[in-house]
Amino acid sequence: MARKKRSRGESGPKASRVHTLAIDVGGTGLKASVLDAKGKMIADRVRVETPVGASPRVIVDTLVKLVKPLPAFDRVSVGFPGVVRDGKVFTAPNLGNKAWRGYALADALAERFGKPVRLSNDADMQGLGVIRGKGIELVITLGTGFGTGLYWDGRAAPHLEIAHHPLRKGEDYDQQLGDRARKKIGDRKWNRRVRGAIEILRNLINFDRLYIGGGNAKRLDFKLDPDTVVVDNTAGIEGGIALWKE
Repeated sequence: MARKKRSRGESGPKASRVHTLAIDVGGTGLKASVLDAKGKMIADRVRVETPVGASPRVIVDTLVKLVKPLPAFDRVSVGFPGVVRDGKVFTAPNLGNKAWRGYALADALAERFGKPVRLSNDADMQGLGVIRGKGIELVITLGTGFGTGLYWDGRAAPHLEIAHHPLRKGEDYDQQLGDRARKKIGDRKWNRRVRGAIEILRNLINFDRLYIGGGNAKRLDFKLDPDTVVVDNTAGIEGGIALWKE
């Protein structure tokens, strides 16, 4: 998690009036809404297709245009599909442009919006919108790629790019479980792969609860274990409020 300028979380009457612009950068779509102090959306979510392969500057321009119809906001939370640290992007595997590496996305957006910005991995941010805050909790996202977020008693662990760890037949989780693979092998075989991956992660992490999000979560056709739940895709935005709870 990162931002242009570090500030402590607010409390008291003023904090109850603070509105947060939450942006979810996905490999397929760019989504945004404004949240009230309790993390609830006060406006319908806006969305456009992600211009995959475009430069970071073009993505920033697209985001600025995207949020124009939304209500006024005081600060910004951004979930990004890759490794991010101190407001900078380290990897952006599903955005198709090497110029992302080292790009100071938080600074770029803070300059354009004139508001403080905090940046997080997208799966990490989504998880903050759904976890209970007790024990070991794991979030996986099934979308353009495969994302994960890991939490211990409500606190996000350092982000692990499990998506790019080998899974089977020389391919990683992204290659085996991403949307391109699903379209190639069909939903039936893809579901078997997802189920197998969940068991591997269960043995690796020994989580107390698993949350499954992302656009392809609706395609799951097997019975989930009692400790597993599918969550709404709006969590990718609603988790944005948690980036400011310090």
